[in-house]
Amino acid sequence: MGMGNGIIEEISDVVFVDVKKFDKLKTEKMRDEIEQINIEMIKSNKKYILIGPGRWGTRDRFIGIPVAWSQISNAKIIVEVSLEDFPLDASLGSHFFHNVISMNVGYFSVKHNSLIDYINWDILGQQEIISETKYFKHVHFKNPLKVIMDGKNRSSLIYYNEIAQS
Repeated sequence: MGMGNGIIEEISDVVFVDVKKFDKLKTEKMRDEIEQINIEMIKSNKKYILIGPGRWGTRDRFIGIPVAWSQISNAKIIVEVSLEDFPLDASLGSHFFHNVISMNVGYFSVKHNSLIDYINWDILGQQEIISETKYFKHVHFKNPLKVIMDGKNRSSLIYYNEIAQS
């Protein structure tokens, strides 16, 4: 499921929670790590795709990562994923989503057991690692990703073309 409209073709950086290290009891530590990564992205003037389990911006640290908007402000696409042992419905909060909509940030929700929605963790793991913290990896794709969002139909796609563009 996705919210947002348009095509984005200039993002090459993805920051994601390493799902093998995810611990729902450590989400406040994850919040602190993503804040530092976001600061570096601001300094580098880089927009990025942010992927993590549960709800971004939740007040309940046991159902997601309790960030404030300023802690992920350079994310251009926010992806919430469920895991087999951490299944959650998509966010429906108001204040956080006001920021998503007003800042023209794309929002995706990916359920672990969906037949059509998925994240290719293998491709993420094959990219150049720019930095790694205890819970997050920041990777860089050689070619920009293509993000296609159709909010009216609630569908979206992030596409990677491995063949170098001339």
